[in-house]
Amino acid sequence: MANSRAQRTLLMLCGDYMEDLDAMVPFQALLAYGVSVDAVCPGKKAGDICRTAIQQASPHQTYSEWRGHNFTLNATFDAIEVSKYDGLVIPGGRAPEYLAVNESVIDLVTKFSDSGKPIAAICHGPLILAAAGSVKGRKCTGYPSVKPVLVAAGAHWVEPETLASCTLDGNLVTGAAYKGNPEYIHLFVKALGGTIKGSDKRILFLCGDYMEDYEVMVPFQSLQALGCHVDAICPKKAAGDKCITAVHDFEGDQTYSEKPGHDFTLTADFEGLDASSYDALVIPGGRAPEYLALDESVIKLVKEFMEARKPVASICHGQQILSAAGVLKGRKCTAYPAVKLDVVLAGATWLEPDPIDRCFTDGNLVTGAAWPGHPEFISQLMALLGIEVLF
Repeated sequence: MANSRAQRTLLMLCGDYMEDLDAMVPFQALLAYGVSVDAVCPGKKAGDICRTAIQQASPHQTYSEWRGHNFTLNATFDAIEVSKYDGLVIPGGRAPEYLAVNESVIDLVTKFSDSGKPIAAICHGPLILAAAGSVKGRKCTGYPSVKPVLVAAGAHWVEPETLASCTLDGNLVTGAAYKGNPEYIHLFVKALGGTIKGSDKRILFLCGDYMEDYEVMVPFQSLQALGCHVDAICPKKAAGDKCITAVHDFEGDQTYSEKPGHDFTLTADFEGLDASSYDALVIPGGRAPEYLALDESVIKLVKEFMEARKPVASICHGQQILSAAGVLKGRKCTAYPAVKLDVVLAGATWLEPDPIDRCFTDGNLVTGAAWPGHPEFISQLMALLGIEVLF
């Protein structure tokens, strides 16, 4: 449930087969900024999961879809008191199609709308606002296929120029798709009365094929939403090339499961990169670090950041690269538990990630065990960079 010490308390309206990144990026970004977020779903309680969907452009006439991560709810729908919340977030995907015909959902959204509190809805999420009669006379956007419903509901439809487009109309923030998460989250923070300080930073992400989907996209877009300049590179690839990602989840087996993730588009060339122009380095986990740790150009890049004492944030299996680079001797850090051997043999003091979302800072080094720890991971990197979100 909500953290009473948080500066703002938000409600996120979830459902099965909501789009994976539509839900998790805002959820963990806002937590990292010091906002409390309760995620609920009709008919479910705290601790239950919602299945998510990965939706991505395809060569066909509409997007493709497959299973994403399992999203764990942290509050119970039937226990909601609207008066305690400062705003509402509605992810997209397919969930809004059935949530829009749920009377308890409509009642909830109507109460938020009548209160004038900030509401953010992305992708297919505005369908719920239309069902609640909350878009009449309002400017809004969404995934292009929701246009007929919004127009019929009396909205002033704003055609999205790209799938990263967002629209602000008073207390209402709408977005076309998860590609627009950075602007979507930024506008919502402002609608909540937030200000961002110290975000004039340049941050570099070290990427590779089969890095974990959340572990690249959540911190990448969270830092972009703050106003940071964020670049992503991969050896033997250039700006505009893609890295395929993996969905690693915990589903009751002796180790994590793997499913295909979203494609991730790189923003800069690896060759000829001036690493000295960046203020920090982020290393996602997944399976990419296993082979990146064998690349001498990667090792050289990591050493450059560590020797310059610039912030380096590494999560999950990312510490395999730090171990290979010989930069962990005498340091304290954590990692995904299966990487403990790499870390200890590299001369580091192992910090047990218990619970799995635990993260640690040792000087310029931030380490985390897995994607559930993103809020701590991002907030600790923000602290090293001097970035604050104030309300």
